[in-house]
Amino acid sequence: MFTAAAESFLKQAREIQEEELRRFVSRVAALLQGPELGPEAVDCLQRLHLTVAATKYPRKLDGKFVELLQTVLCSSKCPEQIQVLCAAILREMSPCNDLILSCDEIQDTKLLSLVSSVLLAQGNKKAEVSAVGQRIVKVLERRLPEGQSAQYLLPVLSNVISLSPESLTEEQTNVVSRKMADWLRYASIQQGVAQPSGGFFSNPRTRQPGPVTEVDGAVATDFFTVLSVGQYYTQDQWLNVQAFSMLRNWLLSYGGKGLKTPNSDDKSGMDRSVMSVVSTTSTSSRLLPPKERLREKAFEYCQRLIEQSNRRPLKKDDGDLQKACLIEAVTIMDIICKQDSSYMYRAASFLKILHGRICGDATYARALLPIAQFFLNHSKMAAVDSDAIYKHLFTDIPAQLFHNPSLAFEFVQFCKDNSQLFTETSSIFRQSFPNLFKFLAWNSPPLISEFVDLLPFLLDAGTAIEIFHLLLDLPCLTAALDIQLRSTALPTSERAASDPAVKPATCLEAFRHPLYKSMFQYLLRTKSAPEDAPERLIPLRQLLGSLASSPRVVQCAETVPVLLELFFRVVAEFADGPLINQLVVLLLQRSDQLYEIPAFKDDVYRVLSSQLVMLCKLHPALIVELSKEILEFSGTVSNIQNKEAIFTHVVWAIGEYMSVSYDKRCTVEQINRFFETLEAMLFEITQLRPLASTSSYAPRAISVLMATLTKLAARSQDLIPRVSMFLSKMRTFVQSPAVTSVYCEEDLEEILIRATELMNLLKMPSVAQFVFTPPVDVASTRFQREVNDSLPFALRIVTHLLEPAPGCMPG
Repeated sequence: MFTAAAESFLKQAREIQEEELRRFVSRVAALLQGPELGPEAVDCLQRLHLTVAATKYPRKLDGKFVELLQTVLCSSKCPEQIQVLCAAILREMSPCNDLILSCDEIQDTKLLSLVSSVLLAQGNKKAEVSAVGQRIVKVLERRLPEGQSAQYLLPVLSNVISLSPESLTEEQTNVVSRKMADWLRYASIQQGVAQPSGGFFSNPRTRQPGPVTEVDGAVATDFFTVLSVGQYYTQDQWLNVQAFSMLRNWLLSYGGKGLKTPNSDDKSGMDRSVMSVVSTTSTSSRLLPPKERLREKAFEYCQRLIEQSNRRPLKKDDGDLQKACLIEAVTIMDIICKQDSSYMYRAASFLKILHGRICGDATYARALLPIAQFFLNHSKMAAVDSDAIYKHLFTDIPAQLFHNPSLAFEFVQFCKDNSQLFTETSSIFRQSFPNLFKFLAWNSPPLISEFVDLLPFLLDAGTAIEIFHLLLDLPCLTAALDIQLRSTALPTSERAASDPAVKPATCLEAFRHPLYKSMFQYLLRTKSAPEDAPERLIPLRQLLGSLASSPRVVQCAETVPVLLELFFRVVAEFADGPLINQLVVLLLQRSDQLYEIPAFKDDVYRVLSSQLVMLCKLHPALIVELSKEILEFSGTVSNIQNKEAIFTHVVWAIGEYMSVSYDKRCTVEQINRFFETLEAMLFEITQLRPLASTSSYAPRAISVLMATLTKLAARSQDLIPRVSMFLSKMRTFVQSPAVTSVYCEEDLEEILIRATELMNLLKMPSVAQFVFTPPVDVASTRFQREVNDSLPFALRIVTHLLEPAPGCMPG
């Protein structure tokens, strides 16, 4: 957040009009062309920079003024602060058509850095990136004059390789690799000297600088690294720090080029390993090719950083730097081992020891990810059992640190990037999905896209059912995690177990109550437990209802429909009949067992109802195989009002798939049983009760019930008279004053039209049978699909045929 003063400045900069800007630019131009560039020029350039940078759209500056900025930038007499501001304004104006800058002849490293930054901001329209890269390497290649330093050029070079790594030739990368190896390994271990202020009391006899120290204050006895501490630093020490900061990107861009594979080499892998060990202990390592020598020095540097990370820092900032360097060092070692497998054996044993040292310290949790990445990439070749590393990672970290948002994102990103590897190499990944979902439950909006990518890799026939339950209970899990965090924050004296005989008054008390303890443990489990019954969570859902309005819980609930749809799409790719049957039964059961958030329940019902149709299409026989469960669900009146979407789709599925065309086991007795159940339902919701108020039911449910009864009657034609009689009474129903008072006119008209159309179709039983019960050989043909798609139109045609137009008298 900006301060009030900063907000005021930004507002002024954004609101300045073009005419006012033009006048201000003229004033700045006059100052830049004056005899002396003083504080006023600095102030005006700062204001101009803010003006061009504060808006989303580009500001237009006069072409001559842009040329003037370039001239001032390249002037040797210009103060450095003015040059920096001119370069900043030119970068904000990029891409700029009036640019005439070139870095070809610039000798001064500071100026070269500024000019290069402007050129790189142009978007490589005229091969600026390549030109800058060539010039930077050319300057680095020669010995720099006194007072010049390469430290201004390395950030530019880092930008070049990020934008266009192919802009450097093999010869040029070798030049830089040689330099980087020396910067990493041979920086001074003496502290730098403070620059004299030039004041009256400055002492010309400066005290001799002492050695650099470690983060714990001990005098450094090994080579300088980014973790070495000094009051002042020398030029080569700054180059050491910069070289390490760009090392990973450099190795990824150039470290692997030109390498021979083990199969194409004349020597065996063991010979190469021995040669590498000899080379790292040999004083003649300078004779190695540049890339191999850089890898060697980089590996030594990373080993030294990992050793330094074991020291106890005197300052908190140094402790944070230790952890950041540890992560970078392990990542670079992984890259080196990918490029040269002879380093792998030393790295594996080294990192195994490191893991044992830091795995118990939660502050090092982020460092465990690159260690696990290393063993994922190399454990097979190194013949190392890394399951203990994965088990600790997936068991302890999500359970303890799910509430750390940055770690949650990095952890889930790590899982997503390696999901294919994990599913192929370790069963721990899929078994740990209850733990992984804690990250999503607590950090729902930021992590939803990552879990959309991750979920397919967690699903298989063994985990599908448990994940289905977990998705439906995700908001409940968020509430439980909230209670867990609050319970952990309580003083030890207040964490005693509750009295089993006393009912807990709050969720916090219930967390420690024996009656609810096992329920919380199941919901907060760290690994898959398919043998446990999720029904045990029913009392816990009711208990946690007080947290249903919590913003975090509501946000989590909003992610569930998206993941549910994805769940069913993925399961459809591998599910067999028994699994589909199991899912349908659970779908019907869990529709009564959801966390009490009204909007959440409506969204879940919508998704479940649409996915029920998909499951029926995949396995139509489920209507016969699950006839008991489906009859029980469709025969419950309360389901029409409470779960209308699911009820309507269940009834539609009965009418569509309760046919011998889809399952030869379908019998007339089963059709009659379904018919009687649905007939009783339709009667229940359409009967007129003069002594009681008429309840309002969804018109769609009434229409689908009528259509399904008609379909069943077409397949068991003894039922046609019953349906026809029922449909004929719908006119009385829709015209009843008790009904018209609770239904709108349009809905009643639609119900009556559908009843008339269905009744007319039943007057031609053979047509009805073909339309509603196609022969087995055409049940899934394109023709029959088109008939079903145009069924409303067909019903209207039949109605017109059977009902003469008004005014026509029969002959």
